[in-house]
Amino acid sequence: MSVRKIPKNRITKDGRSYAFIVTEYGLDGKRHQHQSKAYMTYDEAYRAEQAYLNKYKDIDVNPHITFYQAYLKVYDYKKDKIRATTLKTYRDRIHFMKLFWDVELVDLDADIYQRWRNQMNKTDLSDRYKTDIQKLIKTICNYAEKQWDFNLRKFYNKLEPFKTPGAIKKEMDVYKPEEFYKFISVVNDIQMRCLYKALYYCGLRRGEARGLQWKNVDLDNRRIYIKHQVQNNVETNNDNDWYICACKTSTSHRTVPIPEDLYEELSEFKKQLKKYKTYRDTWFVFGDKNPIGTHKMNNWKNAYCKKAGIKQIRLHDFRHSCVSALINAKSPVPTISALVGHSTPTETLDTYSHMFEESLEGVTDYFDKIYEENKQKNHQNNGD
Repeated sequence: MSVRKIPKNRITKDGRSYAFIVTEYGLDGKRHQHQSKAYMTYDEAYRAEQAYLNKYKDIDVNPHITFYQAYLKVYDYKKDKIRATTLKTYRDRIHFMKLFWDVELVDLDADIYQRWRNQMNKTDLSDRYKTDIQKLIKTICNYAEKQWDFNLRKFYNKLEPFKTPGAIKKEMDVYKPEEFYKFISVVNDIQMRCLYKALYYCGLRRGEARGLQWKNVDLDNRRIYIKHQVQNNVETNNDNDWYICACKTSTSHRTVPIPEDLYEELSEFKKQLKKYKTYRDTWFVFGDKNPIGTHKMNNWKNAYCKKAGIKQIRLHDFRHSCVSALINAKSPVPTISALVGHSTPTETLDTYSHMFEESLEGVTDYFDKIYEENKQKNHQNNGD
């Protein structure tokens, strides 16, 4: 890097004639020259050179890498390390960030971030979804810091969850126990009864239920072992184009107890299956040699809802219904968190905060009871 006089034909009208030039290696591995803007004096150009050095020191990649170039690097690095569904999420979310695309990472600041937030707030997207989109920005910043020694912490700390003042959080659709029993009473297929009961009683995710094999169901000890899940190819979303993959998080790998109602159904169902000579423990509980399709799960669920005359809920809402029932039963938060495979009890509290608020009704009953007992005892003693 050096300060030098620029050619006469490039000297500015106000006489700026000094610049510094740096040779860098770009993302293509080739050498590139970067020339600064023009300065009035040698000393001014030299000070700018030193500031540039301090700004880009310790960066192991082209310091002028843009946000979108960094995204491509992150995508390429992650493509054999994360699920295809997560990669599709990256591809979907990067299109919400076009304001950042041509901005160099070192130029990310609070001003451009606020302009992006203003853009996002003009959309009809929920606060939660906008916050999820923002996670990709954090992923790119973290990668740039760890892999290339960029210092983006000041910008990173500006990233805050989206929260519309006065916004009312959308309530989850859940089945109360009496609604679930009304639903399940019209399900005449034993495999589908087992499926919906597993979703409701065990809080399974759809992919976890699809991936459940008989070898992971221990009827003797009444335990289900969640080892993996099944997902469709995100490009085709065809039920015949599926693959087995890891669960959503490390804590999703868990052991789930089987309640009596589900135990009886699974025992009878397995007894029926064992009559087939081709039966193997590698068969999928909800399916056969192949897992049940998501379209069948949804279509049959919709038909049963209509037949039972109750509201339609999503398959994932059976999981929410499970948590809701346990909260109303005053089950400990760590127990609920472990059952549904949340990373921490805090995640359970954050996700179902409104349900916990509703469950506060009646928690003072115990204290009211002992207060009345003590009051009566004192009254009797005073009377004596």
